[in-house]
Amino acid sequence: MTNGWDGSNGWIGMIWGLLMFVVFIVVIVLVARAIGRGGHYHIGTPRDPIDIAKERYAKGDITKEQLAEIKKELK
Repeated sequence: MTNGWDGSNGWIGMIWGLLMFVVFIVVIVLVARAIGRGGHYHIGTPRDPIDIAKERYAKGDITKEQLAEIKKELK
């Protein structure tokens, strides 16, 4: 019987290695997606709240009425 420290742990070691590989790939994908989503932000440049509201309206996050209310409140 081996203690597993010499690399001779057979199927369990292979499954464990495959699992670690999959976890590594998932982490890489999640980091890449997070970086990709953050690419449209301008670091150090403040964004106009009305422009943000217009973007939200364009994406369908808010209605036309909500956009008008936001514009009214921010002016």
